[in-house]
Amino acid sequence: MIELHQLLMFMAAGWLLNLTPGPDVFYMLSHAARQGWRAGLVASAGITAGCMVHVTAAALGVGALLAASATAFSVLKWLGAAYLLWMGVQMLRSKNNSKLMAPADNAPGLTETGSSLARIFWGGFWTNVLNPKVAIFFLAFIPQFIAADYAHKSLAFAALGLLFNLNAIPVNVLWVWMGAGMARRAGWLRQRLHWLDRTAGAMFIGFGLKLALTDKPGA
Repeated sequence: MIELHQLLMFMAAGWLLNLTPGPDVFYMLSHAARQGWRAGLVASAGITAGCMVHVTAAALGVGALLAASATAFSVLKWLGAAYLLWMGVQMLRSKNNSKLMAPADNAPGLTETGSSLARIFWGGFWTNVLNPKVAIFFLAFIPQFIAADYAHKSLAFAALGLLFNLNAIPVNVLWVWMGAGMARRAGWLRQRLHWLDRTAGAMFIGFGLKLALTDKPGA
């Protein structure tokens, strides 16, 4: 299906793409910095699950529909933009919580409740799923590594999509480690966590506006 050197190129490209900051990265960073490594890892798991939805959909042809249909792309685009804007506004409106200023050894990420972690997971999931640019990305990126004469293209697409997501896990863990490290090593950050919320909120609003203004690829 794919030669070794192409596979290595695919993995290297995936790492570079996952090192590029975007809504997913800032979602992981903000939760890891505010609530500890466990919350960051749960955010990463939600994002990975969202990516698998896009891979599965693209392998089944939904990605092609989004690329071909202006209406389908627009519907998902506006849903995604609205969700990113809503998340950004929620972060801007959040109030500094005394629990978030606890010493690093007692960081909320170490004692996070199941319901809280579930909210973080689903937040990451929907942040990814409702972004049509992710579906278009998979549709544009993965086929480059599938031989034109390969008989089972959907299977190959799904396999490479799964590899892409597994390949992203070390990079996501690195982002989480960086975010949790900021909370542990910088005491001033724990005293000004509301500014982290404000910054992340402004970024999410920016991503939402950028997505809302995105034209359908090829239009």
